Amino acid sequence: MSEAAAQNAKTPLRPIDLEGLKSLGAKAQMDPEKVNTLKSHTECEGVFRMMTYCRDLDGHLIDEPPTLLGENNAPNPSEAALAALASCLLVGIHANATWRGITLYKLEANLEGDINISSVWGVGDTSEKRLGFTEIRAEFDIDADCSREELQDLIEWSDKWSPVANTMRNPVPTKTSLA
Repeated sequence: MSEAAAQNAKTPLRPIDLEGLKSLGAKAQMDPEKVNTLKSHTECEGVFRMMTYCRDLDGHLIDEPPTLLGENNAPNPSEAALAALASCLLVGIHANATWRGITLYKLEANLEGDINISSVWGVGDTSEKRLGFTEIRAEFDIDADCSREELQDLIEWSDKWSPVANTMRNPVPTKTSLA
């Protein structure tokens, strides 16, 4: 292989197990009403530093930037929501690319969301207004062995079936209580 060809050679992303994916899909089709309960535990370590634990994994940190009186050690909750959405969309794109026989070489997402923070968690301007993100924009940078149209279809399909995107789009009852 020439030096130029070697520089242009692409390395596919680590693949998803296609047989495992097929098995997972078949299992889900056999019990379409099955619901899993996901759990997390979060502890406030002081200031706005929050450590969250899921399953048996090490904790992950959530913090606020100095402009919101945090110590800037980690993403804030809203940034973590954007990260969760981006990750969920990319998981869907990767799984569906594998399902369709499309090889991916690069799979990235840039998300940005508009949010009014003037209420400052209920201690600022508490006049009636829309809270939370008012718009989220996702832009994908994908290199794959398929057409631009096929990539657009992958993005739209993954967005349609994304659990995180649908949680954000659809009203979800949130129940709070004191332990």
